Amino acid sequence: MSAAPSQDSVLAALATVDDPEIKKPITELGMVESVDITETGHVTVTVLLTISGCPMKAQLTERTTQAVQKVAGVTGVEVRLGVMSDEQRTALKEQLRGGAPEREIPFAQPGSLTRVYAVASGKGGVGKSSVTVNLAAALAEQGLSVGVVDADVYGFSVPRMLGVEQKPTQVDDMILPPISHDVKVISIGMFVPGNQPVVWRGPMLHRALQQFLGDVFWGDLDVLLLDLPPGTGDIAISVAQLIPGAEILVVTTPQQAAAEVAERAGAIALQTKQRVAGVIENMSWLELPDGSRQELFGAGGGQTVADSLTRSIGAEVPLLGQIPIDVRLREGADSGMPVVLGEPTSAAAVALRGIAKGLGARSRGLAGRSLGLTPAGR
Repeated sequence: MSAAPSQDSVLAALATVDDPEIKKPITELGMVESVDITETGHVTVTVLLTISGCPMKAQLTERTTQAVQKVAGVTGVEVRLGVMSDEQRTALKEQLRGGAPEREIPFAQPGSLTRVYAVASGKGGVGKSSVTVNLAAALAEQGLSVGVVDADVYGFSVPRMLGVEQKPTQVDDMILPPISHDVKVISIGMFVPGNQPVVWRGPMLHRALQQFLGDVFWGDLDVLLLDLPPGTGDIAISVAQLIPGAEILVVTTPQQAAAEVAERAGAIALQTKQRVAGVIENMSWLELPDGSRQELFGAGGGQTVADSLTRSIGAEVPLLGQIPIDVRLREGADSGMPVVLGEPTSAAAVALRGIAKGLGARSRGLAGRSLGLTPAGR
């Protein structure tokens, strides 16, 4: 008969179990209350949930059971679930915030290394949300830590496109965002019952965005994408105020009328002092069976916007890529499976992955960060 496992070996196994929402080991988060081991090798682990109605408790139980079963000498595993006390939750929140004040927006701090992209368009219907979701999924597939804020308050669609069905978990005033396809996501749609419209004015929109950025536990993100409403309204201005270092990605179609409107969305950067990272042209052409291309919405709109913004801003604004019309892009959005993951070899996916590769290759931001350098004396 083999010897019963040691306490240390079981704890080492538990250290490999990440909380599904926080993405940190449960041992590090203080979620393991006790480990009891019998002489015959039966292990009972008591895990403390952040809240009693934690939506991930089944997943957490399964992961914990599987990890402990792998330890030599274990003959059986029982996972008991408890709930953190108010004091333990407070300690957890302080640990996650790393001593930062509550409601502080981490991406606005001088030391932040997160690249923030605000995805904008002049008008609706150009595929801005589809582009946002697929860029996020492609960036996460590259191994980057990615978050998405669905800031299109009136036309929220990101949860469906990413296949998010669960609600965020709220630990007191800290919100843990759902994760889908390795992308953390938050949307006003997660807090609105059914499919009800959001009828809010400017100050309420600003406060909601502030909560999404300051009250949500994002962790250490490499990239944060914000899906903005069409146009140049309150949300675009709020983003500039709350995250001055956010860069703008302008989405347009090849149509000249759409391009003219898209220029206005990019030109807001002149007033907000933000950088325009580039232009993405969507619905560029339809690839026909014989290999030819049919330009249903005309041609050249994306390059026109890039050239116009380059002239008006006085800094180069590149055309980052052109995405062809592809029915699989729409199908993926409806099913919650981004086309870059579900149909990675499709024409739209290849174009989107190329854009994401360019964005992901850029180093994390140092704008406004003190490098600790002093000028050399004479």
